[in-house]
Amino acid sequence: MTGKTCIYRMLTLFQSVMARKPLMLSVFVLVFWVIHFASKEHIKFSSLRNPAPLNHWSIFRKFLYSETLLNPVVPVSETEVKVKEILGKLDRLIPSRPFTNENTTTSATHSTATILNQQDSYCTGDQLHILLEMRDHLGHRKEYGGDFLRARMSSPALKAGASGKVTDFNNGTYLVSFTLFWEGQVSLSVLLIHPSEGAAALWRARNQGYDRVVFMGQFANGTSQVSSECGLTLNTSKELCRYLDVRDQEAFYCERPQRVPCEALTHMRTRNRAISYLTKEEWSLFHKSNVGVEMMKNFTSIKVLSCNKSENMEEKCQIGMKSPFPSGYALKGKWNTAFCKQIKFSEIKNINDCLERKHIYLMGDSTLRQWIYYFKKVVTTLRNFDRDKIGIFETHVLLDIERHILIQWKKHSYPFVTQKLFSVKDENYIPREIDRVAGDKDTVIVITLGQHFRPFPIEIFIRRTINIKKAIQRLFLRSPDTKVIIKTENTRELHPNTEMFSDFHGYIQNLVMRDVFVDLNVGIIDAWDMTVAYCTNSIHPPDYVIGSQIDMFLNYIC
Repeated sequence: MTGKTCIYRMLTLFQSVMARKPLMLSVFVLVFWVIHFASKEHIKFSSLRNPAPLNHWSIFRKFLYSETLLNPVVPVSETEVKVKEILGKLDRLIPSRPFTNENTTTSATHSTATILNQQDSYCTGDQLHILLEMRDHLGHRKEYGGDFLRARMSSPALKAGASGKVTDFNNGTYLVSFTLFWEGQVSLSVLLIHPSEGAAALWRARNQGYDRVVFMGQFANGTSQVSSECGLTLNTSKELCRYLDVRDQEAFYCERPQRVPCEALTHMRTRNRAISYLTKEEWSLFHKSNVGVEMMKNFTSIKVLSCNKSENMEEKCQIGMKSPFPSGYALKGKWNTAFCKQIKFSEIKNINDCLERKHIYLMGDSTLRQWIYYFKKVVTTLRNFDRDKIGIFETHVLLDIERHILIQWKKHSYPFVTQKLFSVKDENYIPREIDRVAGDKDTVIVITLGQHFRPFPIEIFIRRTINIKKAIQRLFLRSPDTKVIIKTENTRELHPNTEMFSDFHGYIQNLVMRDVFVDLNVGIIDAWDMTVAYCTNSIHPPDYVIGSQIDMFLNYIC
């Protein structure tokens, strides 16, 4: 209203039309220059010195700017409230356990295990329960829980294995429950991976800093390359390139090389920095001899009989089913689900029939890239698109033109931890990739992430997971028939660099995934459960485990 009054008063000073024309022209020129200079300020996004905190976002890129105008940003507080809620749950689950001497921490040797329902033999389908009473190295009873345990039963001669379920009573006692899935001689195992004091130390150390991994960015500078330090955060006074996703509150930074534009970033690699947030006493808990210690060394195997029992699953495996734990078991090297009727895709024709007319998008890390290698090996009609030689981190595409099959793998964006150089020219976060998928009844998306997030504060992983959930919800609004499957993180080697890559971090991330996706109509492939059952202990499980995962995938989509 004030602006209109001002213009009216100016016009009344110039009554004649001839006098008004120059005035209006001057006003127009003035407005034009104001807009011009204001827009120039927006362009200077790449040379700001201090990274803004995540809760004060500005618009830095043209596509984000236009998108913001068309689609108002969801209030930052919505995501932040959910992040803090999950962080609060985890902090309560993993309270601080300070100690001054290793002798006061949990000892697998001094703790006791008792079979509660001891029998000469059992029947398939029975439950077997073991009570654990934890003691420290001095023999004193532990009065709190939080130990990181892994329970497994197995029959090596049958190539059989299954996870056990551990219930923590938070008073130093645990109940380990096994479902006896097969007949034969069965061995029982409970490993103390980390004592509660070690788990609490890993949790505290993880959330203390981002600087254990150094990202080195490579910028194109004519015919040469210039390197610069990058990261999820950077503590520096140097000029920064800021690569921000405003909507999803994702950020990545690089120190700006002199006289090189930020847009010239082409490649990235990482290395570990010699930094630890663990004390000398805490490190003693992660010596090789203290990780994954067996608690049931003195137990003999149990006998399981069929007892003429048989459980026939009536309902076929399908998207949206709740996956229990354990979700199944391995027998004769093959995976068997415990909660739905499973079809075995043993012949190539059956697999081809299932995949026909399907567009399959694999989004995640190298444990999902293994799928595309497996498909190529098993389904001989699939061909690499365009080129036979492709970098391992570049997008992989398989095609079967005759059957209209497309399978694509693309890695997730930062953080991606590897010493090998990888291109970031086509870098995109998974939520943005999901937004690009039109979707229909023949479209399938498989998502996994976790291994590359372990060395960083859990907040990054929680936020990314929430953003993926929101992207899936948007996808279901426009294409409700699209199938989405979440492959959980798998276990890996027990000993290398425990502070950064312990399976404890992966276990916590699996809890986060299940919490975030609990109400979504998605399929779950429990790679964690499978790799415990198969006892692979490798970041890249062997082909027979990948085959079991893909068999479950085919059951969900066909």
